[in-house]
Parts: sequence; C-alpha cells; structure tokens
Amino acid sequence: MTRQILISAQELSSALVDKACIVVDCRFDLSDPGAGYRSYLEGHIPTAVYANLDDDLSSPVGDNTGRHPLPDAHSFAAFLARCGWQQGDSLIAYDNAGGAIAARLWWLMKYFGHDCAALLDGGIGSWQSAAYDLEDGHASISETAVSSFHARSELVVSAPDILEFISSQSSVMLDVRASERYRGEVEPLDTVAGHIPGSFNYPLHLSLADDGKFKPKQEIRDGLLAIIGSRRAENVAYMCGSGVTACHTIFAAELAGLGGSRLYAGSWSEWIRDASRPVSTIAA
Repeated sequence: MTRQILISAQELSSALVDKACIVVDCRFDLSDPGAGYRSYLEGHIPTAVYANLDDDLSSPVGDNTGRHPLPDAHSFAAFLARCGWQQGDSLIAYDNAGGAIAARLWWLMKYFGHDCAALLDGGIGSWQSAAYDLEDGHASISETAVSSFHARSELVVSAPDILEFISSQSSVMLDVRASERYRGEVEPLDTVAGHIPGSFNYPLHLSLADDGKFKPKQEIRDGLLAIIGSRRAENVAYMCGSGVTACHTIFAAELAGLGGSRLYAGSWSEWIRDASRPVSTIAA
C-alpha cells in the first residue's frame, strides 16, 4: 500500500488481505466516554484494536491543562506496542465521526516523528456501506517492543505564545469549534464560553461532505486559503475545545497541500484555566 493519508474502504480491505497495516478504532463520545469501546466490542473492522481518547491518546488532566493533554512519548510508545505496531508499519485510524477523533491519532504519529498513518475516509460507515464484514470482541494482537519517541515541538504552539502569535499580522489562529460555541452562545463542555480574541472560526465540518467523507482537495484548499492567505505554514495554528478535533482540520489542510501548520494542544479548555487570559464573544 502506497503512503497516503486518506484511504477508501476498498483500499483498506486490500491492505488487510495483504496484512499491510495496523487498524485502530478511535470511536469516542465526549458525553459518554464508554460508548466507543462498547461499540467496538459489538462490531469493528477485522483486526482493529481500540484506542481510548482519554486513556491512550491523552495524558491525565492537570490543574492547568486542557481536557485532553498530549500523551508523553513513553506512554504513547507503550500504547503503540499494545497495538502491535512497529516501526515501518502503516497505521489506519477510523471512527464514526468523519475522522474528528481518529485524526488525533494521525496527528500524534506525526508529532512523534512517524509519517505512516492515514484515515479511513468516511470511517466505519464507509466500511459498512461497502458491505464488508465486522468482527466483535477483542482483536487478538501480539504486543511489540516500541522505543520511546521524541516529540516535534515545532508542531505545537503553547499558551504563553498565543497572544504574541495572534497579534502578528504574519500569523493566524483558526478555531474549529462549532460557530455557536466560538461566538459564546452555548458552551456544553467548558466552564467559560467564547473564543480567544483575534482567532478566526473555521468549523471542522467545512472540510466534510454530507456523507461524512472529505470534500475534494481543491474545495478544502480554497476554503482554508480564504482565511490563511499567503501566510507561511508554520505561522498557521489550529485550536478547538481540547486539542482533539483541531487535528482534523490540520489533516484536511495537509490533504489539500497546506501541510506544516501547528496545533494549540491545550486549546480553549486550557486557555480558560487562567482567568487573566482574555476572552471574546465578538467574531474576528
């Protein structure tokens, strides 16, 4: 299977026949953290292992962190070992949310220095629509030995740097939360509503078609460039509620040939931990 970051159900089926990849089920419901795992046990793509957003793709929440801090290198390596992954393997992630959760795993692989991950376009729904079988229960996986990784710090921007980052005309921050959350009209998950002053709203659904698959690359590119303009990739950052769904739009940008942008990993749920940080409900 050639290296690509978005694959079809048909391509995944062929890869499974060839035993050419590790498949990871990333289904997760923020309002019911156990629902994704229950769904996995009821039926998942054959050989897929399960990744829990809270336990496997994040580290424990701290006093000053957002809701999903990035995992440390050792913990993430241990997770991949439990998945049976080893260096050189392709990794295919999927969910039931258009890739909104699975993209976190794709991004973490890049963050820890391995450009070997892809998303299943349309997630488990596209697999079922193609009439491929599911299997239930736990997949039988032989654990591997994976060395700890080194994080690529250039792919993130931290809270202390945000105001300087946004105040620069050469930089731009895109907030991918739903527009009503960005405007502060509702806030179902965090204790403060609104957004970081100077950030622009670009809801992640703008990258998806009605069937949950990604839109054509040029359409995604045009939408992002309307905000990004001619800015350099490293001067473009994405955020969301907790640093998870922003990875989805980073993925979409790379799919559209706009790779190299950064993630505010703590995102809104970290930003509001410090009451001295400014909050706005006025759109940029």
